[in-house]
Amino acid sequence: MWYNLHMKRILLYALLVVPLISFTHTDNNSHIFLLESICKVESNCDSYAIGDNGNAIGAYQIWENYWQDACTFRDNDDLQLSDGYESCYDKEYSEKVVLAYWNRYATMKRLGRTPTDEDRARIHNGGPNGYKKDSTLKYWKKVQNEM
Repeated sequence: MWYNLHMKRILLYALLVVPLISFTHTDNNSHIFLLESICKVESNCDSYAIGDNGNAIGAYQIWENYWQDACTFRDNDDLQLSDGYESCYDKEYSEKVVLAYWNRYATMKRLGRTPTDEDRARIHNGGPNGYKKDSTLKYWKKVQNEM
């Protein structure tokens, strides 16, 4: 009897709580293929790449205002403005920046539905409302081809 009650609690937790956690925050493990595809499209994963007339740096071609947005997001514990924008030359650090940006803008609350890889890629490329911009569709196709 105790065993059945214990198993029911575990099952209830797995069905109700775990999905909420996975929809609340974007983590590296759940988006590794998307991150790698974006990395390839942006810079061929060159951590020292500089693009967009000097405005974007690192493997993910992060602009300074994108980085500031990610660092100042209230649910972000890993990034600080004191880290310095140049930290985006480090690939692992840049991934944290991208994930924090997605946690801020690629959310069910903002989009009115569960965000997809397409939404995330287009937001990365086109800003908070990039998922709505026609100009990011070509970018998404490039990312999709790398997946």
